[in-house]
Amino acid sequence: MLTVSDITYSYGRGKNPVLENYSLRVQSGTICGLLGRNGAGKSTLLYLITGLLRPQSGSIDYNGFLPIERKVDFLNDVFIVPEEYILPNVKLKDFVKVNAPFYPGFSADDLRSHLDTFELTPDVHLGQLSMGQKKRILISFALACNTSLLILDEPTNGLDIPGKRLFRRAVLNGMKDDKTVIISTHQVYDVEKILDHVVITDTPGVLLDASVFDITSKLSFSYTNDRERISRALISLDAPGGANIVEPSDGMTETEINLESLFELTRQRPEVVRELFSNVMQ
Repeated sequence: MLTVSDITYSYGRGKNPVLENYSLRVQSGTICGLLGRNGAGKSTLLYLITGLLRPQSGSIDYNGFLPIERKVDFLNDVFIVPEEYILPNVKLKDFVKVNAPFYPGFSADDLRSHLDTFELTPDVHLGQLSMGQKKRILISFALACNTSLLILDEPTNGLDIPGKRLFRRAVLNGMKDDKTVIISTHQVYDVEKILDHVVITDTPGVLLDASVFDITSKLSFSYTNDRERISRALISLDAPGGANIVEPSDGMTETEINLESLFELTRQRPEVVRELFSNVMQ
């Protein structure tokens, strides 16, 4: 389990904290979506979780390890794919030769399988690839390292439409009961069908921390052109010919989550979200 307890972090003295008294918990075996506005501290949180930054106060624990201690047994069991990265101008086999030994769980067979999912071959040269192909390579390698914690920051940026579909398949294929994947993204439609947990965050802290099951048990997401339903909805977002709406669940009909609608509900009507999920978030 990942436990973040009352952390505060700011970039320099006298500057407002990016995160303040911030807490959350992520269970093992889940694909967790981390959502928030620009500047809400999502990337900062990811760097704190991996030990690349040190909180001014509070603590982070992952399976008994404190990331700030940067112990080898922690470092070889966590992998982060940052939003911005540079791959060396070498063949993939040389990249693997240098980097794979840092990860005891690395599997060459898994790498070939993930490359196949992404419609790539192992004989590629990294310097000759497009940005989208490099992203596919890095995600394939990250999955093949078989770390129990995988963090992906805006992983679908740079991927074309087929690449986004293949990304979802690759992540699902790489999931195991003891693996946790955290995906920070603004591209909600790219990931909403593979998530089983959602954290929505803002500078004050966590606004929502709940499983998709709990969310869809309490809320119903749908499209309608019925003006009466639109007026009664908890929130409505204009769509061609009607609106995407969120309503309280009737307890009988299960709907698929709509992350854009959920995000706007959390942002515009936080009191509703607190009332519905207060027990879940304790």
